[in-house]
Amino acid sequence: MAHAGSDLTRRRLLLGSAAVGAGALLTACTSNEKETPNTAQTGANQAGANASPGKRVVIGFSAPAQDHGWIAAITNNAKAQAATYSDVELKTVEAGADAAAQRAALATLLAQKPDIIVVLPHDGKELNSFGLEAMQAGVPVVNLDRAFPDALAYRLQIKGDNYGMGVAAANFIAAQMKAKGVSNPIIAEIAGIDSLELTQERTKGFNDTLAQHGMRVANRRAAEFTIDSGQREAANLLQALPKIDALWNHDDDQGVGVLAAINQANRKEFIMVGGAGSKAAIEAIQADNTVLKATVTYSPSMASSAISLARLIAQGRGMSDLAELQVPKEIILASETVTKENASAYLPLGF
Repeated sequence: MAHAGSDLTRRRLLLGSAAVGAGALLTACTSNEKETPNTAQTGANQAGANASPGKRVVIGFSAPAQDHGWIAAITNNAKAQAATYSDVELKTVEAGADAAAQRAALATLLAQKPDIIVVLPHDGKELNSFGLEAMQAGVPVVNLDRAFPDALAYRLQIKGDNYGMGVAAANFIAAQMKAKGVSNPIIAEIAGIDSLELTQERTKGFNDTLAQHGMRVANRRAAEFTIDSGQREAANLLQALPKIDALWNHDDDQGVGVLAAINQANRKEFIMVGGAGSKAAIEAIQADNTVLKATVTYSPSMASSAISLARLIAQGRGMSDLAELQVPKEIILASETVTKENASAYLPLGF
């Protein structure tokens, strides 16, 4: 199988969501008497106000190497979103091969004193100290996807709903099993990198929700978010379980390898649910010619939102549809279930 990087040319990268809202900074009322709302006080509801040019800001950006379709989409989304603003300069730094290399690159970036830094770390726990350092130096940090455990290490944390992915996958599988009259299904799981908190959260959501339906995982393997690792772990799993009713694979990139192993073993007796929402996975669900029947989303559009929100933070602006004067501390994107019935609507968002 080709490495995940070679698969990128056939993927449509999500070029990002629109700017996250609009609105001028609300004017605080210092009087105890009620006033008729003026333009400044109602400005948060005026569409387009936040999108209008403001103070020029430099946003630093770092994410792991683009050897994975989802990560590639993250970086491309960030660049595309920054390009939509005339008042933003995006300064990217290579993340290197591991957390230590990224830490060194971020130290160099911090020394250049950007207005704000957006970082998707190799590992949130290992890069937590950088977040603390940057915040203490007066440079706000937007922590993307892989969470820093210390709330003082970031100004904003934006990520997908990892626990919710597991919940959504389990609910779909449970519904399918009940519809087929399978009372004690054999359920398998192929996770991503087990050392990452996000993987642990996905598994917990899956297990907790299956338990609510009186079901459990019979066999679980951890892969590495790559095609090769997905194929390897799926082959091992299929050998361990001569019969399966349902399989959840956490990541659609490694899912290419998982499906290859399934095809090699000529196994068709079960349904499979993917994770993240790649274009290839959504197309397969739409065609309905493989065991893959659904995927639960974890959209790389979060990088576009991270850039938009970083800009507002650096400019001292809030969000258009919120009454608060500042951007929130944490944003978690919902995980949605893509099936044959709604695949056409989600296909344009596939990465």
